[in-house]
Amino acid sequence: MRIDTGQHMRMGQHMKLAPRMIQSMEILQMPTAALEERIEQELASNPTLELAEPGSDDVDLAGEARQRDRDDRENQRELDVDGNGSGEDFERLSNLTEQYGDSYIDNTFEGGGDAALRRARKNAGERDGKLDAMANTAARTASLYDQLLDQWRLAEVDDTTDALGRHLIGFLDSDGYLRPGDDALLEDAPPGTTREQLDAVIDRLQRFLEPPGLAARDLRECILLQIDAKLANDPDADAQTLAIERRLVDEHLKDIEANRYPKIAKALGLEIEQVQHAVRRLRQFHPHPGKLLADDGVRTITPDAVIDYDEETDTYTASLTHGRLPSLQISPGYEDMYKDRDADKQTREFIGTHLRNARWLLDAIEQRHNTLLRVIGVVVEAQRDWFEQGDAGLKPLPMTTVADQLGIHVATVSRAVSEKYLQTPRGIVALRKFFSGGTETEEGDAMSWTAVQAKLKEVIDAEDKSKPLSDDALVEEMKKQGIEIARRTVAKYRGQLNIPTARQRKQYT
Repeated sequence: MRIDTGQHMRMGQHMKLAPRMIQSMEILQMPTAALEERIEQELASNPTLELAEPGSDDVDLAGEARQRDRDDRENQRELDVDGNGSGEDFERLSNLTEQYGDSYIDNTFEGGGDAALRRARKNAGERDGKLDAMANTAARTASLYDQLLDQWRLAEVDDTTDALGRHLIGFLDSDGYLRPGDDALLEDAPPGTTREQLDAVIDRLQRFLEPPGLAARDLRECILLQIDAKLANDPDADAQTLAIERRLVDEHLKDIEANRYPKIAKALGLEIEQVQHAVRRLRQFHPHPGKLLADDGVRTITPDAVIDYDEETDTYTASLTHGRLPSLQISPGYEDMYKDRDADKQTREFIGTHLRNARWLLDAIEQRHNTLLRVIGVVVEAQRDWFEQGDAGLKPLPMTTVADQLGIHVATVSRAVSEKYLQTPRGIVALRKFFSGGTETEEGDAMSWTAVQAKLKEVIDAEDKSKPLSDDALVEEMKKQGIEIARRTVAKYRGQLNIPTARQRKQYT
């Protein structure tokens, strides 16, 4: 084998994403809540960035910088991201990098400049608006584990029971269930714990913790605990009705799930109407009691834009809400300090770096708003039928179509759509909902898969509930509507719509 070295020349094109470009794309992709947190972090670490007071006459230096940046870019060549010349947004991000640089400085300056500047403001008696804004951030809800421990501390038990109870609370899942089997719980329990002690402490947890149903091993035990608690604590409870409900859960839970009401009625010696009434009453009990204390899956959705209908022009218009995003500006005081040639060199360098960072952030946020508004505008125009008809009017809209129309890369559209929500006359919906594939009807009209699901639901809602349609029959009914889909697709869409099988949909009379 021969090894030698040599010099070669080769031409090629490469695209490099500088750190500033990467972070600009991240800001575009951020949901409103994450962007709020990002702004709070910048307010805390960058003294040159501040909250703009309502009605302030201060000069928006970042706005001037943005205008200069646009003027300088007018004659620049577009960045070809995918070889088709659709790189306008990436070009803007690249120019932000050129203007503000890639480097970051540590939040602690060697000369103590940041701390000194903050002390000067504090000594002057000036309120720190950034700290005021962060102080208004909502506190996090205590976890289920912490809340249950707080309850258990009030139990009057011996030390052994207390230790075992705290140990078992750690095994409760988010629903409030003790999912591991008794053998697994006993194996992980403190040394010397017996089966009798384990059962006794689980029983004590089930009777002590609120709401009722916590520390159950399965759904059956969870509902039974809630029924027993209602019998014991509610003097107005109908004991006879609750006794029927208890038997239903204890002996016929699987039959209820399978909609076998005649079998249940025969076994309990009841009329079918009585069984149906008792099953409806079971809905008052919560199958996931842990969620009543701490539901990690529930979150507040802040719409990124509002869609309004203008009757005069018969058009739908979009406007950004900006959520709870604060109004930001560059601090005029720090700008003046940076322009002062007689100031300390280290201080001027420190302020200059922070000014560039602040301007870059404001530019990136403005770029996010512009891109998002352009994408939403195309969506509103393309999906007008949805705003008037609902899901049945939703049309196929690939992201590539929007990207081509706006002259941007499809990845930019994807980032702009990610975790964004619209407030519409039909409620708050995810922006991604409007992007889907679809099919054609026999008449040749385009129809999204969401619209197909809506039509399937209409067919099922209109069926005779005493003789519900099977999946094969649903295929034929959809074909009569001009929509040809496979049986497995019907079953898939039924599952996505939480529609049970024909047996479970049957209603007995």
